[in-house]
Amino acid sequence: MGLDFSVVPGFFDILLLGALWTIAITVAAALLSFFGGIFFAVIALYAPWFVRLPFRAFEWLFMGTPLLLQLFLIYFGLVQVGIDLPAFVAGVIGLGLHFAVYNSELIQTAIVAVDRGQMEAARTLGLSRGQALRKVVVPQAVRDVIPPIGNNMIALLKDSALVSVIGVSELTLSAQRAIGATYRPFEFYLAAAAVYYVINLGMEAVMRRIERRIRLSR
Repeated sequence: MGLDFSVVPGFFDILLLGALWTIAITVAAALLSFFGGIFFAVIALYAPWFVRLPFRAFEWLFMGTPLLLQLFLIYFGLVQVGIDLPAFVAGVIGLGLHFAVYNSELIQTAIVAVDRGQMEAARTLGLSRGQALRKVVVPQAVRDVIPPIGNNMIALLKDSALVSVIGVSELTLSAQRAIGATYRPFEFYLAAAAVYYVINLGMEAVMRRIERRIRLSR
């Protein structure tokens, strides 16, 4: 039958809406993964053992199982214990927690690498341990891991397509709906790939700008 890209403009509004949902879920999950990663790193390094042990089990769950299974557990599994989350919220939580665990590993390494003298100097100035961590140690550690965390954010964007399986009308699901109406899979999957690429370029530009500002602030 050949290719017919003339069918794509007629579904542009559907693809655009899907792209907006993709951006929304990516940004929300990225913020959760970033701040969650910092929180998890502090717990792993400084919390009492009876807090660290459950966290390690939680960490193992998210690092040792597929993201798709985690989304199913959050969206379909929590309903059975009385927690009924909207698909968008479940997707954000699943993606955010999954990548927060990986960000935590990066941040832990960076925190350990910060000179101990920084903590001692902060305590000498009268800061509590928590204040020294929040104002001195953690900011330095985070600056050092922005590039690899940025790579995780790019991976998060790509994995956001998985939330289509729980009904979030992001870009991939929008393309599938257009395919169902036209029976033109190649054209719409290629159009979706082009949109993902544009979003990816935008994220890379933002990350480069953040990295440049961090270098200038040192």
